[in-house]
Amino acid sequence: LNQGKNQCCPMPGLLVLREILSKKIAKLYQSQFSPESEITITAGATQALFTAIMSLINQGDEVIIFEPAYDCYRPTILLAGGTPISYTLTAPHFKINWNDIKDLITPKTKLIIINNPHNPLGTILTSDDITNLVQLTKDTQINIISDEVYEHLVYDGLQHESILKYPELKNRTMAVYSFGKTFHVTGWKLGYIVGPEILMKSFRYIHQWNVFSVNSFLQYAIAEYLENEESYL
Repeated sequence: LNQGKNQCCPMPGLLVLREILSKKIAKLYQSQFSPESEITITAGATQALFTAIMSLINQGDEVIIFEPAYDCYRPTILLAGGTPISYTLTAPHFKINWNDIKDLITPKTKLIIINNPHNPLGTILTSDDITNLVQLTKDTQINIISDEVYEHLVYDGLQHESILKYPELKNRTMAVYSFGKTFHVTGWKLGYIVGPEILMKSFRYIHQWNVFSVNSFLQYAIAEYLENEESYL
């Protein structure tokens, strides 16, 4: 603030921050995303989720969600004119039976939203889960939104299984992240979304007329903070 960094950033977010995130993704998930065209800084993860759903869903489209679910999924799908198709995760393990998901898919299925690690259940998806998702959506036009805001809160020696690690899904997946969750500053309302240019163009068209760009001086601060990878690892 004392340096006068109070003016609007570019619409997709501060480039130096997007460049650092691109390097972070490449190192953690062995996947390359362009900071110029495939990463956008958002006003928190909820805005990213809202804008992504709005950019993908039209009247009559069906969206598969896993419930209990983060509370913005269902109302945003309805606002976009879509129909939420719910799969209920059951105790004691709250695991997904992918054969059941296959039965939920129809010609109207446009999107599947996954949440990993899951809010509110705390469960995580395994490589087997993502492999099942790859097979289930192969040769379809189904897009995927992967809500990964708790990516760095995985315990017991396990690793986060990001959707970004799977090249088979890269061209039709958008992944959402949150600085607020990672750094315990949810009131800052700052996150980002990663996805292929073809989907990001539609996302940015809505983002531009929704918030245009987000908090500038905090983007500078986070870019500096992320230079030390131990801050998030």
